[in-house]
Amino acid sequence: MSEYITTYTGKHFEPTNPNPELIRIEDIAHALSMLCRGNGHVKTFWSVGQHCICCAREAAARGLSNRMVLACLLHDASECYMSDVPTPFKNELPEYQEQEEHLLGIIYEKFLGSDLTEEEQKELKKIDHAMLWYDLEHLLGEIQYGEIPELHIDLDYTVRPFEEVEEEYLSLFEKYSGTFCI
Repeated sequence: MSEYITTYTGKHFEPTNPNPELIRIEDIAHALSMLCRGNGHVKTFWSVGQHCICCAREAAARGLSNRMVLACLLHDASECYMSDVPTPFKNELPEYQEQEEHLLGIIYEKFLGSDLTEEEQKELKKIDHAMLWYDLEHLLGEIQYGEIPELHIDLDYTVRPFEEVEEEYLSLFEKYSGTFCI
C-alpha cells in the first residue's frame, strides 16, 4: 500500500504528512469540482467546488477582504486530499479532525500567508453555515427552521459541467490572490 495519493497534476501527495510544495491550486480546483456535496445524498449533483465558489462570492458581496474571500474559497480544500466524512461520523474521529485541521492550516499558510485567526474562522463559519442552510433546503428538500440566513448573492443550483466549475474556481483564486494559475 502506498503512503500517497496521485493528484490530478501528477504529484505524489501524502495527506498524513503533507508537503506544502506539492499543494497545487489546480489540484484543489479540479478535485473539488468533481466531489459531490452531502456525501452524494442530494437530489442532484452539487459539487464542493460550487459550494466553495458560492461562499467566496458571498464573502465578496459582504465586502470582506480579499483574504477572507480566498479563505472561503479554500475552506474545504483539505477534501481534495482527504475526501470528506459526514459530520456525525467525523465527530467520532478526533484523529481525522486533527489531520484535517493540520492540512487546512498548511493550505491557508501556503495561499494566505498564515492560518486564519479566531475572528476570521468565525466569519467563515457564518457564511458556510448560511450556505448549508440553503443547500439542505434546495438539495435535499429538507425544511429548515429558525431564522433564514441573509445572503448578499443569488444562489443558482443549476448543475454545471465540472470543467466550468474548475475554471471559475481558478478564476476567483486568480482575481483575489493576484496569482496567475497555469
